[in-house]
Amino acid sequence: MKTTVAFIFGCRSVEHEVSIISAVQAMRAVDKEKYDVIPVYVTKKGEMYTSEKMFEIEPFRDMKTLIAESKPVTMVKSGDDVYLHFLEKKLFKKNEDVLISVAFPVVHGTNCEDGTLQGYLEFLGLPYVGCDVLSSAVGMDKAVFKYVMKAADLPVLDCICFSAREYAENREAVADNAEEKIGYPMIVKPVNLGSSVGISKAKDRQELIDAIELAVSFSDKVLVEHAVQSIREINCSVVGDADDCEASVCEEPFMNDEILSYEDKYLGGGKKQGGSKGMASLSRKIPADISKEKSDEIRELAKKVFKALGASGVVRIDFIIDTEDDKVYVNEINTIPGSLSFYLWEATKLPYKQLIDRLISLAFRRKRNRENLTFTIDTNILSGVSFGSKGSKGSKI
Repeated sequence: MKTTVAFIFGCRSVEHEVSIISAVQAMRAVDKEKYDVIPVYVTKKGEMYTSEKMFEIEPFRDMKTLIAESKPVTMVKSGDDVYLHFLEKKLFKKNEDVLISVAFPVVHGTNCEDGTLQGYLEFLGLPYVGCDVLSSAVGMDKAVFKYVMKAADLPVLDCICFSAREYAENREAVADNAEEKIGYPMIVKPVNLGSSVGISKAKDRQELIDAIELAVSFSDKVLVEHAVQSIREINCSVVGDADDCEASVCEEPFMNDEILSYEDKYLGGGKKQGGSKGMASLSRKIPADISKEKSDEIRELAKKVFKALGASGVVRIDFIIDTEDDKVYVNEINTIPGSLSFYLWEATKLPYKQLIDRLISLAFRRKRNRENLTFTIDTNILSGVSFGSKGSKGSKI
């Protein structure tokens, strides 16, 4: 009997389209002999739809037509089971609800990758692939992630953070503080976005103001850190859970500017022909052209980051090397990386089909482990509670 996997993608995020690309790649790579795949596309309004046409990229180019031809669905819990429930009830034909074995979120950015969707799946009691609520939330918030890394004694660049409201109330004071504590050049980032959205570099006061204005248009919290001048970016993926994980080979992405941009990552440096390949279209060197010693250092550091976060599934961790002193810094983690970093695992001799199989196995493993935990206490505390004849008004417990 096949395992039914619901791939959830899209969602209310500025990385909505990237999620579609990653999900289609993943669904096409699944072992169809072992799994029945159901696409669950979440619109930018939060509505769920499914359709056989969602296994291809082309139908998404005409979203209005695709939605009109798709079936609206939701997830419902019945006892210990979770079903994909079809909302439209036709007079002579009724879609049968589908029992879901496991959910596979392939989502990027806020309102989905940040623990929001994971919390929903936890609430349903549905096993799911990837990081849990806490590790997803921490991984998405760049500031909190840095605090966790510091607590684990892992190397990160110092930073300052401030809210959009603080900036609106006193722009000059915020800029003064950044200049005093960080100094030029600076990198300015929204704290809770991925795919390099809203990130820019500032070399003077006006560029700093412009960078902050951009960042606060995407997030209500902004992070500023010093920009390393002599920099190499090295990425590494990790798969597993807190008990057992392994790191992929390292890659070095190449960028058209001083910051690896959204266009670099997903549009092939701005060329439309790379757009349907997701992160796989990025110009990169795999394995990275670094010494074995440096590669081993980064791979071991990647596993330490993974375990410090309590991560699960597959992640990509981005590192910075300051080439002036050859020091490595943890930059950020992508708890659901673009294209699920399959290209790094294929270079590590783990085919995409096997990677997906392993991720689903990890989801069931976490489910089994949590079933051994106690979440309720057998008690009859309500037997001694009474509100009397007055109801809730004036009654005491």
